[in-house]
Amino acid sequence: MAPNEKPARFSPERLRHFITRIYQVQGLTETDAACLADTLVLADMWGHSSHGVMRTFWYADRMASGAINLAATSETLLDTGPLLHIDGHNGIGQVITQQVTDLVRDRARQFGIAAIAIRNSGHFGTAMYFTRQLAEAGCVGFLATNASPAMPPTGGTEKLIGNNPQSWAAPSGMDAPFVLDIAHTAVARGKIFLAREKGEPIPIGWAMDADGRPTDDPVRAIEGSLLPAGGHKGFGLSAMMDVLSGILPAGGFGTGVTGPYVTERPSHAGHFMMAVDIKKLRPTAEFEADMTSMITGWHTSAKAPASDRIYYPGEMEYEAEQHARQFGIALPEKVVGDLLTRAGQIGIDVKIEDIAIK
Repeated sequence: MAPNEKPARFSPERLRHFITRIYQVQGLTETDAACLADTLVLADMWGHSSHGVMRTFWYADRMASGAINLAATSETLLDTGPLLHIDGHNGIGQVITQQVTDLVRDRARQFGIAAIAIRNSGHFGTAMYFTRQLAEAGCVGFLATNASPAMPPTGGTEKLIGNNPQSWAAPSGMDAPFVLDIAHTAVARGKIFLAREKGEPIPIGWAMDADGRPTDDPVRAIEGSLLPAGGHKGFGLSAMMDVLSGILPAGGFGTGVTGPYVTERPSHAGHFMMAVDIKKLRPTAEFEADMTSMITGWHTSAKAPASDRIYYPGEMEYEAEQHARQFGIALPEKVVGDLLTRAGQIGIDVKIEDIAIK
């Protein structure tokens, strides 16, 4: 890249269409391929590139190996009305979770509250992709998942538990819904992979190497383990998400879950999703007015010396999405190069100018 040349930016719509084509070649229906592509592109639009299109062929390779069962159909094991138990039979995590999101929303509207425990699913990308839909439907939404081992228990050095994120969402009465999406390690593991792709060091405090020593080398961090956020608090919260997502639905947990960056072996990841229909408890407009009042209080409160603005959860992602819609998505050169090369290997001849914003 020339010294004064700006990095390429990419059209969200063209990128989404490109990724959809890749998954259709893998054997997905257009609907399922578009769902998976949308989760990846939106992650990049929100600024969460660790969960964006850099993962395209992580999933594609797992489909090719059979680790993701493309013939799977989710099975309902229990249905009490407001409480369901579903087995995804190691299908596509994003597709399974979208189906569950639609179902939990509809059941919450019927019963006021609904919860679904899912076993034998797969990595579904960003949890906020799904909980935000519940907030937009007038619900308070919750989603937990477990993941492959990423960190040790407090006081240990052996990777035994995933970062097991949780996401909460609610209408805010403002432009962006309130959406919290957090892992329980100091940082999501995808950010370590992204740093490796960029050839950049990571901050001390994110991870330790295989010998249990703090490291700023992303390669050594991947060989080692992530550190929990907030020490024992991060470990405890992550353990509880494993209880909800793995043990409760009688699925994989702890070392029994395989990550999306492993080409072979079924994931056996599980999830737990819940929705509360706000209007069953109080008028939604009143709820949103109180949310707006609370958030406005944060926005107008005294700021720390190094802060020029206070954000509420979900606000940064909303603004990043609007910017990406107008100016495109910035992606690392290596991510784009690898994506185009791998696409060419499966017969999709796309050049960088086909997806870039001129």
